[in-house]
Amino acid sequence: MFGALISPTDPVAVLSTLKTVRVPKELEVDMTGESLFNDGIGVVAFTVALAIATGSDKDNLSFLFVTKLFVVEALGGAAFGAVTGYVAFRAMRRIDNYAIEVLISLALATGTYALAAKMHLSGPLAVVVAGILIGNRGPLDAMSDLTQRYLFGFWQLADEILNSVLFLLIGLEVLVLRLTSSFAWIMALSVPLALAARWVAVALPVLTLRPWQDFVPGTISVLTWGGLRGGISIALVLSLPEIPEKGLLLAATYAVVVITIVVQGLTLQALVARVIPIKP
Repeated sequence: MFGALISPTDPVAVLSTLKTVRVPKELEVDMTGESLFNDGIGVVAFTVALAIATGSDKDNLSFLFVTKLFVVEALGGAAFGAVTGYVAFRAMRRIDNYAIEVLISLALATGTYALAAKMHLSGPLAVVVAGILIGNRGPLDAMSDLTQRYLFGFWQLADEILNSVLFLLIGLEVLVLRLTSSFAWIMALSVPLALAARWVAVALPVLTLRPWQDFVPGTISVLTWGGLRGGISIALVLSLPEIPEKGLLLAATYAVVVITIVVQGLTLQALVARVIPIKP
């Protein structure tokens, strides 16, 4: 269960880091795509692992149940986001008013997430798909230059504000941790364990696909070290029921999140410069 909740990389942390780290475009696409789309699988794996660990729904834990959960949560969320994004796109094509179009994009993000949650779909995945559709098709067919300037400027400012709030809340989470000296060993072990698991998860597919797919030199190192954890992992561990192991899992999760964001995030630029020489 801990492996499932700690495995997804955090989109906010990864995308914020990429703003300050120069990497080749192909590698940036890999890092961005993974961070935006892997939460659906992570949540499904966490849900199944939690059911097994707590002994609930034993009769439903079949391959068919897991497959259905994945299809509904991840693929269903993506399909729902495509529908709501297309509706918003059509509305923007019929309107030439930057203020209304900004409000449409805001309603799209909040409404898609809320409706997806009500339908037991992946809200983040639905919003990502809707945002990709608007962000790519909108400037070509639905937005004037003035609208693009205001809309993308609004979301850039919102991104900066929410990014700051998220990291502030992550820092405040230390107040709810039930830390004792007995947790020190698990906090010390969880960081290298998560890093080693990340290396295996990255290296296996890259080495397997290398005969057919070209990868930027240093891809394994950068993807491993750039796998930052953040709000998703903390949200999942805080959603656990009040079990005796919750304090231990909180401590381990918080240790991995802090180390990946502070240490790996701040040293990623140096690693990229070392393994991927980029011309100025």
